[in-house]
Amino acid sequence: MISRPLVALIGGQVCLHACMAGTRMAAPLLALNQGHSTWAVGILLALFGLGPACVALSAGRLADRHGYHRPVAIGVAMVVSGALLALVFQHYLALCVAAVLTGGGTTLGGLSIQRTAGRSASDPTQLKRIFSWLALGPAFSNFFGPLAAGVLIDAAGFRAAFAFLALLPLLTLWWARQVPREPVTPAAGGRRSTLSALDLLRHAPLRRLLVVNWTMSTCWDVHAFVVPILGHERALSASAIGSILGAFAVASVGVRLLIPLVAHRVKEWQVLLGAMAASALVFALYPLSVDAWTMGLCSVLLGTSLGAVQPMVMATLHQVTPHDRQGQALGLRSLTIHASASVMPMLFGAAGAAIGAAPLFWAATALIGVGASRIGGLRRDLEAPSLSPAAPDAAPRG
Repeated sequence: MISRPLVALIGGQVCLHACMAGTRMAAPLLALNQGHSTWAVGILLALFGLGPACVALSAGRLADRHGYHRPVAIGVAMVVSGALLALVFQHYLALCVAAVLTGGGTTLGGLSIQRTAGRSASDPTQLKRIFSWLALGPAFSNFFGPLAAGVLIDAAGFRAAFAFLALLPLLTLWWARQVPREPVTPAAGGRRSTLSALDLLRHAPLRRLLVVNWTMSTCWDVHAFVVPILGHERALSASAIGSILGAFAVASVGVRLLIPLVAHRVKEWQVLLGAMAASALVFALYPLSVDAWTMGLCSVLLGTSLGAVQPMVMATLHQVTPHDRQGQALGLRSLTIHASASVMPMLFGAAGAAIGAAPLFWAATALIGVGASRIGGLRRDLEAPSLSPAAPDAAPRG
C-alpha cells in the first residue's frame, strides 16, 4: 500500500520533471525553427545536463541541512523561471539559460524528493518498494512532458507550450503540502557544515556503489546511442528503431512495477548481480541481431535488467551512507551520472566512427565486468550488522 506522503512525493516529482522534459523537447525545436544549426541545438541539449552537474553537490548539502520543503521550493523557482524565460524572450541565449535552470532546478528538487522518500522507510524491503514506485515518476514525466508540449506547439504555438510547462511545477508546491516536515537538529546541521561531499568518497561502501551505478548507467547510454546506429546499419525504418527503443522503456517500467511484489524475497546485491549478468549476455548477443524483431527482443530483455538497477542502487545507497549525509551521497551519484552522460556520448561517437556499432556493445559487456567485481564488497556492506536504513530522527512516515 502506497502512503499519502509517497504519493505526494511522486506527484511532485512528475510535475517538476515533466516541465524539464517538455522544455528539453520544445527548446531545440524552437531553435531549429529559428534557423539555428544542429551544432547549436547540440549545445542547447548539453546544457540540460550541465545544470544538474553544477548543482548536484550543493543540492545534496541543502537537502541534508533543510530537509524537503526548502530545496523543492528553490527547485520549483528555478524551473518556472527557466520556462518563463523561454516563453517571454524565445531567443537562443534565453533558451540556453532556460536549459540550465530547468535541468538544475529539477535535480535540486529531485534529490530532496529521493532523500525524503528513502528516509521514510523502516527496513530494506520497504526501501526497495519505495524506490521502485518513485522510479515510475521520471518514466511517466518523460512521456507526458514532451507529448503535452508537442500537442500545444501544433495547436497554439511555442508560447502556449512554454506557458503550460511553467505552470506544472507550481503543482509540485501543492503536492509538497502533503509531505510532513522533517525536524532538523542544530547539532546535526553544524556537523554537516564542516564536511565536504567529496569526503564521502573515502567511504568504501559508497565508492563501490558509485562504480556499480556508473557502469550500469553508462550501459543505458550505450543502448540509447548505439541502437539507432545499428538499426541504420540493418536498414531499419525510423519507426522500427523508435519501436525498439520504446520497447526498452516499457520493459524498464514493467520491472519497476514488479519489484514491490517480490521485494521481500530478493536482496539488493542479488538483483544487481542478476541484472549485470543478464545485461552482459544481452549486450554480447545484441550485435548478432539481424532484424527488428530480434533487436526488439534484446531491447525488452535489456530494459528489464537495467530497469531493475536504479531502485536497488537507491535502496543500497540509503543503507551504506551515514544517515545525516544521504543528501550529499545522492548529490555525488547525480554528479557522476550527469558528468558521464555529458562525456560518454562523445567517446561513443568517436569509437563508433572508428570501429562501428557492434564493438561498442561488446565493450559494454566488458564494462559490466568492472561493476560486477564490486558486488561481493557490496554484499558484505549490506550484511554488516551495523547498517540501518533509517535513524530514529527520520522524517515522519505518514
